[in-house]
Amino acid sequence: MSSTSELPRQGDTLSRPHAPGHSPRVHGPAAPGSTATRLAGRFRGDLGTEQWWWSAELYALHGIPAGSVQPTLGLLLSHVHTEDRPALREALSAAGTAGTPFAREYRVLRMDGEERTALLVCEAEADPAGAVSALSGLVVDVTDSRVTPPPDEQVRHLETEVEQLRNAMASRAAIEQAKGILMLLMGCGDQVAFDLLAHISSHTHRKVRDVAVSMIESATGHGSLPQDVREILRDACPPGATGV
Repeated sequence: MSSTSELPRQGDTLSRPHAPGHSPRVHGPAAPGSTATRLAGRFRGDLGTEQWWWSAELYALHGIPAGSVQPTLGLLLSHVHTEDRPALREALSAAGTAGTPFAREYRVLRMDGEERTALLVCEAEADPAGAVSALSGLVVDVTDSRVTPPPDEQVRHLETEVEQLRNAMASRAAIEQAKGILMLLMGCGDQVAFDLLAHISSHTHRKVRDVAVSMIESATGHGSLPQDVREILRDACPPGATGV
């Protein structure tokens, strides 16, 4: 996206970047008669190349067959209720220019005409110089939880959902950074780096995110690697590689 004040319109043709993986299922308080698991669709947009990626779940939330159209920010906004669209457009523009994260609830107009309520959580990604380079986040269908709870419960539910989404996004960001460290350290590709993270997690009985955070802290001089993690990395790294 060359300018965040001029958002891409529906119909822009964009190539699909590497998909960062499956979207999470978000667990939160459920309204009577609904399930406790809510569909959470992920998105990511590179502001330099104007390439956008949607998960299959985000296509499904909009009632669009996955991969049938190239995702754009204009496509997302075209499915937002006209009364909600200006505020969401403004929030996305602020995120793209100033890196301001936000969480906003709005009405989704699906392809089949059904109206749903969604919560969009968006955060900015920065390049090494500190400039905003991409927007990424989650869109969660929260329609069922908006049916019956009184206002105070709605606020608590929303706060819980936002916290869960932020935690999921923070975990993903840490894992992506750790993968980058391993790719530089080992001269390997994206998938091999993730497989190594998963291997370390399995053999040290730590969460993948915790392994990732320890690598980032070690690489930035803010901590040291646990001994068991260090030993696995030493065995995996090619001869002559600099340790984390």
